[in-house]
Amino acid sequence: MRSRSTGPGGRIAGGKVRGVDAAEDRIWTLPNALSTLRLLGVPVFLWLVLGPRADGLAIALLVLAGLSDWLDGKLARAWNQTSRLGRVIDPLADRLYIIATLIGLVLREAIPWWLAIAAPLRDVALLWIPPLLRRLGYGLAPPVHFLGKAATAALMYAFPLLFLASHHAWYAEICWILGWAFAIWGTGLYWWAGVLYVVQVHRLTKG
Repeated sequence: MRSRSTGPGGRIAGGKVRGVDAAEDRIWTLPNALSTLRLLGVPVFLWLVLGPRADGLAIALLVLAGLSDWLDGKLARAWNQTSRLGRVIDPLADRLYIIATLIGLVLREAIPWWLAIAAPLRDVALLWIPPLLRRLGYGLAPPVHFLGKAATAALMYAFPLLFLASHHAWYAEICWILGWAFAIWGTGLYWWAGVLYVVQVHRLTKG
């Protein structure tokens, strides 16, 4: 018997939806819950940084956000709980934490404005991709590239160090050196991941 062809979204041409599609539509999973909690922590982080200036708690929240980012991905793969929603809110939480931290660092005068706009500018430059993929029937986006995760991890290391560098303490200088090293490396990787993302989308749409 000849098998029926499937479209780009994984749907069978005759109209039935594969079982994997139903699984992909799941919302109530532990990885999604962790990503949602990470999203809810963004305004709390900004308040800690700009309100009481509780840098210790803010840094602890960043660390927890980084750990939950690693954990939700690991659980999603181990428990077969990957979903379309997870592929949206997981990178969204990463980007919002990056933007929130950059806003806090700029307003605290810990970094110059050009560094604060370098990472968000890449995301603005890629805004055309999701509408293109939806129009072609490929969903929101291809899987996140490992390089993008590495870039995000480097930036998440940089931000707590740069906050600590703004303190007048014995550890400020070493934190400043390490923080800037991670920030420059992470920003470079972030842009390079964006280039690879464009290449990935080009191959997907032309394949």
